[in-house]
Amino acid sequence: MSIITLTTDFGMGSPYVAAMKGVILTINPAATVVDITHAVRPQDIRHGAVVLDDVAEQFPPGTIHVAVIDPGVGTARAIVYARIGRQRYVAPDNGLLSRLARRTAPSQLIRIENRDWFRQPVSSTFHGRDIMAPVAARLSLGRDPLQLGPPIERLTDLAWPEVQIRPDRIVGTVLQIDSFGNLITNITAEMLAGRPTDNRACIVANIYETWGIYHSYGEQPDGMLIALIGSNGRLELSVVGDNAAERLGIQIGEPVAVAWETL
Repeated sequence: MSIITLTTDFGMGSPYVAAMKGVILTINPAATVVDITHAVRPQDIRHGAVVLDDVAEQFPPGTIHVAVIDPGVGTARAIVYARIGRQRYVAPDNGLLSRLARRTAPSQLIRIENRDWFRQPVSSTFHGRDIMAPVAARLSLGRDPLQLGPPIERLTDLAWPEVQIRPDRIVGTVLQIDSFGNLITNITAEMLAGRPTDNRACIVANIYETWGIYHSYGEQPDGMLIALIGSNGRLELSVVGDNAAERLGIQIGEPVAVAWETL
């Protein structure tokens, strides 16, 4: 079974999504097409990169992930095929694969140039439909990716904020905001391992603070600000029963610190 996933910033219910699916299924009617999300913030490459990093490895080996967050569509920016770990990717080379590549070095990188694989004519504004979708569909039929174009040495990288780890504190940033308004940071469970997570841990974001790192949202009453390790293994801040981002006015990129009175 051939699985192709789609991750875009087109918006829920967009006809552009249907157009891509139509192209894929015309070439390979047996393909299984899975929507990861079409709610990436418009032209937000970093948001798309985090989504792929969180989700792609959950799929069976050999899955082809098509990602279209592409503010440079129609320019000289490259479109690439990448094998990273057990997964395959078709995406613009604009940093969208940078978090994946930082975690696992790509084993194959190819610049997609072979127009015989494209839908014709190629629109200058919709490479998702005319290049990425047909390329993914043909790959799902077993076509050799070496036919796509020349190999490249590296992907375009993005500068990602580093977590500062000190004996008495860990300082990170809000990496993303999920659909519930939870503030998800770049501080991981591994970084917190061996440190107190009870009320000796103070978590501070902007002017707000909360004490202790919990296991579930229901451990505190509605309206309370809590910190917990989310399903992606990262520290997040939540307002129980409410939208933390709206309630606190905190945005992506703002600092979050975990500090300890005594260690």
